Amino acid sequence: MRYPLCVCFPDSHGVGRKRDYSPVSWSEYFEMMDDVVVGSGENKDISFLKSGLEGPILVLLHGGGHSALSWAVFTAAMTSRVTCRVLAMDLRGHGDTQVRNTDDLSAQTMSKDVANVVRAIYGEIPPSLLLVGHNMGGAIAIHTATANLIPSVVGLVVIDVVEGSATEVLHSMQNFLRGRPKTFKSIDHAIEWSVKSGQIRNLESAKVSMVGQVRRCGSVDLAQSEQLHPIYDVIAERHEEFYDLNYVTDKPDNPRTEPKTLSNYSWRIDLSKAGKHWDGWFRGISNLFLSCNVPKLLLLAGIDRLDRDLTIGQMQGKFMMQVLAHCGHAVHEDIPDKVAEALASFMIRQKFAEAKSGNKR
Repeated sequence: MRYPLCVCFPDSHGVGRKRDYSPVSWSEYFEMMDDVVVGSGENKDISFLKSGLEGPILVLLHGGGHSALSWAVFTAAMTSRVTCRVLAMDLRGHGDTQVRNTDDLSAQTMSKDVANVVRAIYGEIPPSLLLVGHNMGGAIAIHTATANLIPSVVGLVVIDVVEGSATEVLHSMQNFLRGRPKTFKSIDHAIEWSVKSGQIRNLESAKVSMVGQVRRCGSVDLAQSEQLHPIYDVIAERHEEFYDLNYVTDKPDNPRTEPKTLSNYSWRIDLSKAGKHWDGWFRGISNLFLSCNVPKLLLLAGIDRLDRDLTIGQMQGKFMMQVLAHCGHAVHEDIPDKVAEALASFMIRQKFAEAKSGNKR
């Protein structure tokens, strides 16, 4: 079954209308966008977003290929529930962050980046903070916490990443990356693809998050685009129910027509080149997570994601866990309110923060 290019909904007058896939600005969800230069031997200009003026700091670390914008809708939901501050950063190679060595995406290097950013913004002894990470960001949060790089970490929250399931799918990641479109006609079409493919199931999240995942790559000859992306037929065959190829520039054109020139968008980071670091991100993180001597929360999109070490640890009460339904892997984007509610409850229970008026039970 093919999804149509446009999804129409009847309005109050019974007339169908197009679904709006236009992008939304970061300023709708965050109070400040800035960047900070950190490190001595390498030029590292790391971009970040902030909200809140008081309370514990939530250091939010996004997943591979995403950016700080993936936390946008969650941030609004979170700051409305408890008194807290939010610091969401673009990890190296992602978003608007600029570093000289973009290929060094090792867990050790990215953990040091996180600590350096926190130190540059809040000083050598920052206020109490929680490390919160999704997927790759969850692994980096664990590595940062266990290396004791930040002295004021009071809590650790990991979203939908465990060693067992992560390492099992590593061998298929390259196929997944090859199977998605390489370019899009516009940012609107990139947002539309992300929702229809199921990468982000929440349209509100996709409209702000995808801005940090793709960038304009100038004008290209469509005939050249076809040569650069010969995997079109594979995409159509394997993911017909997800991809409407009218909005990707990989679509073959009629060979008898004149070549067209398009201004298109491509992914900000080529994740396939980071393959050499994948094992280092995830190998051993279950035991590292269990060894962190701070209150811990694990949020999962399915109970089947638990590996043996975490199953035993959960039975021994070494961490809190919650399985959230009706979401995909991008849990905090798909159901930001439920993730915010789970994290707010965790923070209040651990006495890290107080509920805001109107949210007290």
